[in-house]
Amino acid sequence: MSPIAPAGSIVTVTANPSLDRTITLDAALQPGEVQSAVSSREDAGGKGINVARVVAAAGVPTTAVLPLAQDDPFSTALRASHVPAHPVEVAGHARANVTITDPAGVTTKLNLPGAALSTADVSELIAAVVTASEGAAWLVLAGSLPPGAGGGLYVEMIRAVRARWGAGAPRIAVDTSGPALRAVVTEAAPDLIKPNDEELAELAGVDLEAGADLAAAVLPVARALVPAQVAAALVTLGADGAVLVSTDGAWQATPPRIRVVSTVGAGDSSLAGYLLADVAGDAPADRLRRSVRYGAAAASLPGTQAPTPDDLPPGEVVVRELND
Repeated sequence: MSPIAPAGSIVTVTANPSLDRTITLDAALQPGEVQSAVSSREDAGGKGINVARVVAAAGVPTTAVLPLAQDDPFSTALRASHVPAHPVEVAGHARANVTITDPAGVTTKLNLPGAALSTADVSELIAAVVTASEGAAWLVLAGSLPPGAGGGLYVEMIRAVRARWGAGAPRIAVDTSGPALRAVVTEAAPDLIKPNDEELAELAGVDLEAGADLAAAVLPVARALVPAQVAAALVTLGADGAVLVSTDGAWQATPPRIRVVSTVGAGDSSLAGYLLADVAGDAPADRLRRSVRYGAAAASLPGTQAPTPDDLPPGEVVVRELND
C-alpha cells in the first residue's frame, strides 16, 4: 500500500483522460473552409488532470489517479505537467480532444469517447482510488466516464473509499454531468458538486430563463439539492462568475475583467481554486473568491494551460451574499 497522503493533499481521479490539442486561429472559425493556424499546443488533460495541475502549481500535494497504458503517448504530456500520478495499467490509449480558438475567445471543442475499460480495469481503478485516498483532505472525481465504466462508477468509488477509510475518508468533490452526476447526487451524498448552469439545469430537469439573472436563477435549483442530497454546490456561470450554495449560506462572485483566450479548463481551475482555499482554511466567501479568480486566470491562458499563483489576474472579485 502507498504511504499515507500528506495532510491537506488533494487526490484527483480522471477515468477518461485526454491529450488536449489546442489550435489557435487568427480569424473566426469558418466551417467547410481551409484555414491556417497561428499556433498549436498539447497538454495532458481531462478534468481531474487539470485540477491536479493547478493544485501542483500552487505547491499543494496532489496525486492524479488515471487509467494509462505504458506505451500511451499521453505519458509524455503527463510527465511534462509535473503532476505526481498513480496510473492503472490498461490496454487502450487516452483519447485526443481538439480545441479550436479564435481571437475573440470563441472556443470550439471536439471530444472523442475514449478507450473502453474492461471489468478488471474498473476494479483495479477503484482499488487504486481507495489506496491513494488514504489521509487525503479531498478526493476529486472529475470528467466524463469512458466506455465500459458504467454510469455508476463514481458512486462505486465513493462507497469504496468511505467503506475503507470511514471517518478518516477525504471529502469528495464531483465535477461531471448527465447520468454520472445524477447517479452521484441521488445515491452517494457528495460533499461538493461543481456543475455549470446548464449542467445544473439538466440535473434538476428545469429550464433556466434566457437572459435571466443567472445567479438568481440557479440559486433555488441548487438550494433544492443542498443540503438534502449534497453538502455544497459550486455552480460556475462563465462570465457571470460563480455561485456557492452551502449549509452556511449562498454567495455569488463576479470575476475581474480579463481578455478571454480560451475557456477550456476554466471550470476545472475554478474547482481547484476552491479546494486550495478550503485546505488553507478560508471561509466560504473567500473560497468562492479564489475559485473565480482561478477560473478567470485559466480563461486568459492558451489551451488547457494550468494557471499558477503568478497568473492570477489583478482586479477585485466582488462577492455578495444571496438571500434564499
